[in-house]
Amino acid sequence: MGEWLEFAIYAVLIGTGATILMDCWAIFLKRGLGIKSLDYCMLGRWIGHLSHRRFLHNNISQSGKVDSECLIGWTAHYAIGITFSFLLLVIWGLSWAEQPTLLPALIIGIVTVVAPFFLLQPGMGAGVAASKTPQPNISRLLSIAAHTAYGIGLYLSALFLTLLI
Repeated sequence: MGEWLEFAIYAVLIGTGATILMDCWAIFLKRGLGIKSLDYCMLGRWIGHLSHRRFLHNNISQSGKVDSECLIGWTAHYAIGITFSFLLLVIWGLSWAEQPTLLPALIIGIVTVVAPFFLLQPGMGAGVAASKTPQPNISRLLSIAAHTAYGIGLYLSALFLTLLI
């Protein structure tokens, strides 16, 4: 198998596994503690409006619906998870995937919170780092926790793959 193909397979499997763990964290928060997380249909709505050159919204839930917004949002959520996994492998190499350690995965997981803080949340009307939400610090903490769960998922997914290969 070529190195790039191996690289792509690892990125897809590790990124998908990490994103699933992040989703499991969100389910736990919702069902166990009654805490809602990002509605990925709203992510799809935001992405759908980008084609009309509309990046900023006062409140994305009040913006016009987009055809297939839930499919777009969920697909983007997993594509982003895979892309960040790819980034981890670019920085630490395939050798990390073959012998995963927690620290690089946590670093990537926590660093990825930059995307929602400075791109998604402002674009959807929540302000930079959720500054326009009713409880900005709680929103920030939940974002950091979700991305930490993703980082742990990167590590566990890679570890699981080492057991299979």
